[in-house]
Amino acid sequence: VQLQASGGGLVQAGASLRLSCAASGRTFSHYAMGWFRQAPGKEREFVAGINWSGANTSSADSVRGRFTISRDDAKNTVYLQMNSLKPEDTAVYYCAARFGDNWYQESYQYGYWGTGTLVTVSS
Repeated sequence: VQLQASGGGLVQAGASLRLSCAASGRTFSHYAMGWFRQAPGKEREFVAGINWSGANTSSADSVRGRFTISRDDAKNTVYLQMNSLKPEDTAVYYCAARFGDNWYQESYQYGYWGTGTLVTVSS
């Protein structure tokens, strides 16, 4: 499956952004999806995950209550709605796909990765 993330940009603290990740090449509904991010000088970290039905989601403690992951299988797209953005949310955001039902927090569990989209939050 090929993944293309979009929707990043430069915003001020407190603003909102919605990231999209469009998938192609395989049956999207057979994949659990995840969003990860990597800030300069830091390791890639889990942000949010959603299972293949969309019924089971989770997010990292650092974004819980502010970020929401969702999917639209009719559009082969997974979204990350980001509200109340903070400067520490600045990073390149990646979407990832894993064949199977469940999402995982570990990046090695995902076999397919998008190219990333940069989110910069100014204070």
